[in-house]
Amino acid sequence: MKTNVKLPQVTFHTRVRDESIEGPNPFRWEDKTTDDFFAGKRVILFSLPGAFTPTCSTYQLPGFEKGFEDFKAQGIDEIYCLSVNDSFVMNQWAKAQGIKNVKVIPDGSGEFTRKMGMLVSKENLGFGVRSWRYAAIVNNGVIEAWFEEPGLVDNCPEDPYGESSPENLMKHLKQVVAAE
Repeated sequence: MKTNVKLPQVTFHTRVRDESIEGPNPFRWEDKTTDDFFAGKRVILFSLPGAFTPTCSTYQLPGFEKGFEDFKAQGIDEIYCLSVNDSFVMNQWAKAQGIKNVKVIPDGSGEFTRKMGMLVSKENLGFGVRSWRYAAIVNNGVIEAWFEEPGLVDNCPEDPYGESSPENLMKHLKQVVAAE
């Protein structure tokens, strides 16, 4: 269980739209730290094996996007999707999925994922190293609740999904509110 653990401090190399740049690629590099994303906010962070992959694109990302307003009503400020993919891939995936509310975080080198203890080999699928699927509710940079898919192992033959689903996190948030 990773509850009450502070998130690792890393720098994420992101690409952001900049209207002052002309041409077909109006983006610039912008480094963001763990604190830039998580300090002073209560957020959902979910991490997955790869952009454009079936479970991630069909269920997890669209589910969090669709439920964004319901999560806000439960006291969530932001929802972040993290993957061991570079910023170019993450931005194109968000664009292809029509994402407006969930923000993507590129962990291109896997540094954050490694420091979280969630970096696994997916060489059996030709992916190299990637993130194990998990989600967390993070309050001011500290993990409040942890949702990890079972069976964490290198080259897992399956892609378990359920613990880190938007439905499961919503169920948890509603139970917390009911208990208060």
